[in-house]
Amino acid sequence: MERPRPLRVSPFHARQQALGACFLEGGGWERPHWYEANAPLVDALGPLPERDAWSARYWSPIAAAEARATREKVALYDMTPLRRLEVSGPGALDFLHRMTTNNLRKKPGAVTYTLLLDHTGGIRSDLTVARLGPDRFQVGANSPADLDWLTRHAPDGVHIRDITSGTCCIGVWGPLARDLVQPLTRDDFSHEGFGYFRAKETYLGHVPVTAMRLSYVGELGWELYTTADLGLRLWDTLWEAGRKHGVIAAGRSAFNSLRLEKGYRAWGTDMTDEHDPFEAGVGFAVRMDKEFVGREALDAAAPPTRRLTPLLLDDPAANVLGKEPVYVDGVPSGYVTSASYGYTLGRCVAYAWLPPLATGTGVHIEYFGEKVPATVAEEPLFDPKMTRIRR
Repeated sequence: MERPRPLRVSPFHARQQALGACFLEGGGWERPHWYEANAPLVDALGPLPERDAWSARYWSPIAAAEARATREKVALYDMTPLRRLEVSGPGALDFLHRMTTNNLRKKPGAVTYTLLLDHTGGIRSDLTVARLGPDRFQVGANSPADLDWLTRHAPDGVHIRDITSGTCCIGVWGPLARDLVQPLTRDDFSHEGFGYFRAKETYLGHVPVTAMRLSYVGELGWELYTTADLGLRLWDTLWEAGRKHGVIAAGRSAFNSLRLEKGYRAWGTDMTDEHDPFEAGVGFAVRMDKEFVGREALDAAAPPTRRLTPLLLDDPAANVLGKEPVYVDGVPSGYVTSASYGYTLGRCVAYAWLPPLATGTGVHIEYFGEKVPATVAEEPLFDPKMTRIRR
């Protein structure tokens, strides 16, 4: 839709425009998908597969250059559209622990990936829950339905508010991320001093931030949150400090490619309340030794008859986009959820709901009437030992 855009913009919008951002829209937010300022980086790439008119409509080879820069140096990603909730009050810990599937009884500073289930065991949402104080949590959520669901179940004394509009977030990711942020703060951002899935409230330059060591792209780095009025100052601080490290701004197109190479799920696309955690491949976030909403349904569930399955297209020049049917032994057996060209892997990555299949099984994805061969892969496809993130 062209109207009523632009509706919601991050504090960095003017800087993004100056870098030639190509904006698409999601949830009312203007989201950069690539930046024309990075066009010179394309010259250093090898040849990329040609795209047909449909798959090239919202794509640029600049996305490949941005993905490569993230893997090799460091990039800034505007993560402001991520929905953020604050949950506080003397009963906040017990409430969140009961509502979600993972163990949240951890000390302040811990960040936990967990799930919201409905009473049938379906995945209503996936959350990252940061315990910032004994009775104060920041929750990374997905949709207004998460706020509604939690508010409807919250007991007296637990306060929940959506803080998205008053805050912003920059993802700083890449092997040089620590070189960029460490000189800006007095706190220890080393691996030993600031471990993976940890949070700190600190300052970067003159900007107060909540820093979370998370990575949705499979590289070292942090999500950095601050108030909306200080967002532009945070961007400028990081941009100036990153110049000597070759920092770039990178967009959603590169982001999607990188997250699929790591097999990170996107709620609403890869999994919904029609799927349970074990068939969706996020059973690691479920602790069956505690009480939570949806546990009884999981206890009674039959073994999965389908799984969210990683596929690699056999032809390095082939590409699919998502929502295509998948054939097993010539029979339509499922569909692609997310797909993107994996620039690090040199193949298109597709995730699909399929019957349980062994690694190496051949399938076909139908793209505009053509049966494109693909093979069931073992995940994660990139950096299976997590050495790039945990360093």
